[in-house]
Amino acid sequence: MKRVFLKSKLHGLTVTESRIDYEGSLCLDEALIEAAGLLPFEKVHVYNLTTGDRFSTYLIKGERGSGACKVYGAAAHKAKIGHRLIVVSYVLLDEGEVEFYSPRIVLIKEKNEIAEIR
Repeated sequence: MKRVFLKSKLHGLTVTESRIDYEGSLCLDEALIEAAGLLPFEKVHVYNLTTGDRFSTYLIKGERGSGACKVYGAAAHKAKIGHRLIVVSYVLLDEGEVEFYSPRIVLIKEKNEIAEIR
C-alpha cells in the first residue's frame, strides 16, 4: 500500500507579480525551487495565507536570485501582489519507506529569501 506524504514545503512566500493574461502558472526563483527539492513543471499545491484560497498548478523556473513568486493565468484570480503563500508538493511512499522519510521544509523571510531549510 502507498500513502501520500508531504515532500516539500516553501512557507511564507510573498507574491511579487500576478497576471491573468499570461500563459503559465507559478514562477519561482530557481534557488527557491532547488532549495525545496522541486523541479520545473512539477505539480504543486498553493495555499494562500492571506485569503485562505487554495489551488493546484505547476512550477516555472524564474531567474536565480530574483526572489520571484509570480502567479500567472487562471491562478492569478487566487493570489495578488503582496499575498503570502505556502507552496507544497506531496509524494507517494511505500510502507517500508515511511520510517526513514523526511520532507524538506524551507522557511521564507522578507524579499523571498531563504531563512531556514529543515
